[in-house]
Amino acid sequence: MESFKTKGVCASEIQFEVENNMIKSVQFINGCPGNTHGVAALIKGMEVSEAIERLKGIDCRGRGTSCPDQLAKALEQFVQEK
Repeated sequence: MESFKTKGVCASEIQFEVENNMIKSVQFINGCPGNTHGVAALIKGMEVSEAIERLKGIDCRGRGTSCPDQLAKALEQFVQEK
């Protein structure tokens, strides 16, 4: 299980698992439960690169980031560290 500390969003952390370049699971710690559970369910089984492409740059209330954008950053960091 990977862990990523978020910045600028309600969720404080994102935990995720990747297996064979596919997203196996995602869990947001705190944040808006409906939205974060929805995002997690939608990207389960998705290739990491596709998830990054779809989620990167999404903004929440003018913050310059969002929970999905933070997940994209977490996945980018994961790919870079591999």
